[in-house]
Amino acid sequence: MPANQITLGLRSSSGRKRLNLPATASASTLRSSIAQELALQEDFKLKRDLNGKPGDEIKIGSKLATLRTLGIKHGDVLYVVPEVGSRFQPETPTQTQATAASPSLGGSLSRKKEAGAVKRAEDEVDRILGGQSGRIEQGKTPNCQHSSNAQKCIYCAPKEPFDEEYLKAEGIKHMSFQAYLRKLMGGKLFTALEDISCVIKAGCGSHKPWPEGICSKCQPPAVTLNSQPYRHVDNITFENPSIVDNFLAYWRATGAQRMGFLYGVYEVHLDVPLGVKARVAAIYEPPQECTKDGIRILDDDRESQVEKLAGKLGLQRVGWIFTDLVHDSSGYVKHFRNVDSHFLSAQECIMAGIYQSTHPNPCKHASSGSFGSKFGTVLVTGNTEKQVHMEGYQVSNQCMALARDGCLIPTKDAPELGYIRESTSEKYVPDVFYKQKDKYGNEVTKISRPLPVDYLLVDVPVSTPLEPVFTFHVPKSPFPIENRPMEGHLQDFASLAAYRRQFIGPEDLPNLFRDFHLLLYLATQTVNPILDHMDSLLTAVKENKTDAIIAWSKSEHWQTIELLLEAGYN
Repeated sequence: MPANQITLGLRSSSGRKRLNLPATASASTLRSSIAQELALQEDFKLKRDLNGKPGDEIKIGSKLATLRTLGIKHGDVLYVVPEVGSRFQPETPTQTQATAASPSLGGSLSRKKEAGAVKRAEDEVDRILGGQSGRIEQGKTPNCQHSSNAQKCIYCAPKEPFDEEYLKAEGIKHMSFQAYLRKLMGGKLFTALEDISCVIKAGCGSHKPWPEGICSKCQPPAVTLNSQPYRHVDNITFENPSIVDNFLAYWRATGAQRMGFLYGVYEVHLDVPLGVKARVAAIYEPPQECTKDGIRILDDDRESQVEKLAGKLGLQRVGWIFTDLVHDSSGYVKHFRNVDSHFLSAQECIMAGIYQSTHPNPCKHASSGSFGSKFGTVLVTGNTEKQVHMEGYQVSNQCMALARDGCLIPTKDAPELGYIRESTSEKYVPDVFYKQKDKYGNEVTKISRPLPVDYLLVDVPVSTPLEPVFTFHVPKSPFPIENRPMEGHLQDFASLAAYRRQFIGPEDLPNLFRDFHLLLYLATQTVNPILDHMDSLLTAVKENKTDAIIAWSKSEHWQTIELLLEAGYN
């Protein structure tokens, strides 16, 4: 090693590393080099002794300090400790959505960011999984030398939920988030998680605001993109095929693409250790302009009413779905999304990142109260057999931060490539790197201008159960779906009267109200507003209480609508 170089040992939660630096390097160079070597997105402290006193850390925030003045010598071992609770303040939701929204899907998002300032309770599924060990039991193996009734040995002891050999053997590409937490905790009761931020920390008083000044305390660290080993949701399940069939009816009738929000619940997924699945019961289609080549999402004046209605039905927004379907000359659909082109475009990754950021995952291990997101993305496109099929994704937590903070933008002509903005006088953007092998097989680090978006994707299986589930009734002629400006799909009293005629006898009447789109129309129609009187009906539908639904149908609110239907549409 050259005389002017020193080697330091680094110890962190991710393992042991060596770092080579010039002997004359500054403290800021040391800090940035450690952040890049360990792929850190959070602030950190340096200590010589992991069990030392709180004030014993090495002062790497000084502008004038060097390795020599800090007393750091060749061969020293430094402990890298996360700075818990020192996250950077994000930009306002309006700013990030305006700069990062996908042009092809529309630049206007009416969904407001659920700020991390208010800590929400963990999802019920996380509380259930948090009380489970997640260990995978094994029977006696050929290597065991004991009897069947003896205590388990190392060959038949239960495996951890993050065991790589087990996951690979079962074809599970990503461990569950709860399994990832077990791996981080390593038998402890708690671990500290910090969400990534790509904006300058607000309130630094040691210099003028950017662009006149910036320091190591307020500067966000560089980001090195890594493949995310876990996912927050392990499966997206549609209760029955009719949910997607009704959604695709618009494309079949018009040839135009379509987008919708998925409403359902999060449940335990038994096929993955400590796994979570999103069970989808309904798709809500917001106002949108649709063409054969793209979708533009419009502002939704009824969004709060949709959320309120879904909440009273025990549902929440768990994802979004969109189509990219093109007929070919043989009557099938084209297969053009693959490893040779792209799976999700950069625009779609940005949109997914924004949606995930506005639907954060409550987490008791995070100082902000949330970490990542369970919000899923479902793409309907053509497969290798030229048949319509669904593909599920999430984007990584790193992509969420880049999209939310306005750092990631699409390229003009290459959908498979994104681009990291360059810093301007109005906005500082940290450097973002990714690693790739060159033609000689050497791993090289590249700046993300441009960036292959495959680094940002996490696969999520999409399925329908062998035994269909029906939260809502599936009639022969479904009630028209909202916001479809086409003949035969308009929601009005005429369509309500036609739908009502399918349910003749008293025993059929409860199924009339077991329809998400009908309930939404009743809650939002203005001919005879009844939203304030629907709570008991929504509770009855949620709990599947037929008698309670019949009782509500005898109320004056519904009877008034019945009279209007008889008077004007029979």
